[in-house]
Amino acid sequence: MPTPSTYDDANLILRLYEIRREDRMREARKWFAAKFQAETLAGQRALCPIGTDENAFFRQVSTYYEMLASFITSGVLNEELYFQSGGELFLVYVRIEPFLKEMREAFSNPGLYRNLETVARRYAEYINRNDPGAADAFKKRAAGMIVK
Repeated sequence: MPTPSTYDDANLILRLYEIRREDRMREARKWFAAKFQAETLAGQRALCPIGTDENAFFRQVSTYYEMLASFITSGVLNEELYFQSGGELFLVYVRIEPFLKEMREAFSNPGLYRNLETVARRYAEYINRNDPGAADAFKKRAAGMIVK
């Protein structure tokens, strides 16, 4: 049985939502959803050269969701309550998953985005519980969301 959520969980989710609405974060999220797709670290670097807005957008979005995922993995935020409205985290993971292993090796950091990966995999299990195959369907939609 899942741990009951609390008012603190709800308040944290609302605060995280407020952060998502900040102008620069909204711009970064919009770019990430519409334009970011890389299969390799070289592809990521080509899309996000150091010193560009795109590089800042990538880092802002990916580290925001890594931070959010750390709240879940550490028990600060109720996982089930977050999952009821937190699909964007899964989108971020789906987009970096193809080159995550390569990035970890290049940066000599095997724990890079570990919280994001852990929570995204649990989110996939969560959505598949009620709708088998929902996670794979989402991944296919996410691939088609790219505006070229």
